[in-house]
Amino acid sequence: MPLRLAKRRKRISLEDLNKALEEGKIDTLNLIIKGDVSGAVEALEDALLQIDVGDEVDLRIIHRGVGAVTQNDVNLATVDNAIILGFNVRPAERVQDLADREGVDMRFYSVIYRAIEDVEASLKGMLKPEFEEKQIGAAEIQEIFRSSKFGNIAGCLVRDGVIKRNAKAKVVREGVVIGEPTIDTLRRFKDDATEVREGFECGIGLGKFNDIQVGDIIETFEMVEIPRD
Repeated sequence: MPLRLAKRRKRISLEDLNKALEEGKIDTLNLIIKGDVSGAVEALEDALLQIDVGDEVDLRIIHRGVGAVTQNDVNLATVDNAIILGFNVRPAERVQDLADREGVDMRFYSVIYRAIEDVEASLKGMLKPEFEEKQIGAAEIQEIFRSSKFGNIAGCLVRDGVIKRNAKAKVVREGVVIGEPTIDTLRRFKDDATEVREGFECGIGLGKFNDIQVGDIIETFEMVEIPRD
């Protein structure tokens, strides 16, 4: 069911939960459930409350009922910043217009598991992302050049992966990380380069970080998001 865009205001919707969390606006998803029969409402509620996303976010069902979505439902959603889920029901007369004006997200389903999938995906989107370092390259310093313009330039051989300009780096000496600068300049002979791959020589400038020696290893890495199950 495509999202109806609010004409005047925009409250919370399933699509923007992640942004709202990042901005510190929400850590709880409030839902209102309406269905054609009480058994369906109870089944949907039970299934939603079993979704496990840990302790970071919370799901609350603030109201449930049988029958069409009413103006009272929209008013409650407006006050509590809730999303309305309807199962085999439709909005009563003029209710859709009210929801549009107030920016209330209403979703209507005929299959329970689709509602569960949407809510579960949104709750997982509310989780704060976790990141880990992924090494993308390593270069060994073989000689050091002094530059009045760029400071110390490390003449390197790329031993593994790829070295990219502006990448985050670690300078490793005898297995110990002695600094975490950024690849400020990267050159192949006299030419600027955006990246240099394994087996090639390059010149690396680390900005204001000049504590380098022959034999040091410059490792570059990027932060990648850890996929959630």
